[in-house]
Amino acid sequence: MMNKLILTVLLAGGFSMANAQQAAKHEDTEFYEPVPKVVTPGKTNNEPPSDAVILFSNGNLNQWVYTDDSSKPVEWPVSGDFFTVKKGTSNIETKRKFNNYQLHLEWKIPTNITGEGQLRGNSGVFLASTGKGDSGYELQILDSYNNKTYVNGQAGSIYKQSIPLVNANKKPGDWQTYDIIWQAPTFKTDGSVNTPATVTVFFNGVVVQNHYVLKGETLYVGQPKYKAYSGGAPIKLQAHGDKSEPISYRNIWVRDL
Repeated sequence: MMNKLILTVLLAGGFSMANAQQAAKHEDTEFYEPVPKVVTPGKTNNEPPSDAVILFSNGNLNQWVYTDDSSKPVEWPVSGDFFTVKKGTSNIETKRKFNNYQLHLEWKIPTNITGEGQLRGNSGVFLASTGKGDSGYELQILDSYNNKTYVNGQAGSIYKQSIPLVNANKKPGDWQTYDIIWQAPTFKTDGSVNTPATVTVFFNGVVVQNHYVLKGETLYVGQPKYKAYSGGAPIKLQAHGDKSEPISYRNIWVRDL
């Protein structure tokens, strides 16, 4: 509210509340440009909208290459609308590079899964692949339905950094979904961090990472640290070396932000 003394002085000078209301118009806070582009949503929230890049639907893995040898065609077995990790191969990553994006993917732990801890349905989606092997920023995939392990390594964790807010796992044999908002890190010309990476993750429709600020790349050993890169980075899926039955993926799409 306007201070009474100020109001008294203004009224004495011929100012009125009506003048004040007339001076401020509702149009002053209404904008008509730029006009947002029209995007047609999918029939369900799992289906890609009209501006999505389809990384896998029914068909093949032509959008992907092996992380350690991009000259070889990816030989992970495809069966209709899903594909399965091939044990003994390297990770795979997208041919295309991305910066900030919205990512949707679905994954399934096999019903006959065996093993325990980190050796039970282990995989991961690297939100930015910064080199061969497991270099980059990993959102963990694991059978965490009834499987004890370190909590910053269970499904829904930012590996070895951020514990998921809740355990939203479904049982083995059910398809599960990740919906991810990724803001890539930016770097100064000297290679130091300008802005850190952030991520929000919905796991089966439940928020498990809420705008988490990453401390650096996700390392198996040692403290996280950033490594400068530019021009975007591929999205990577992990072929983990454990002996449990391989997991499957389907319906992967991404939208640039």
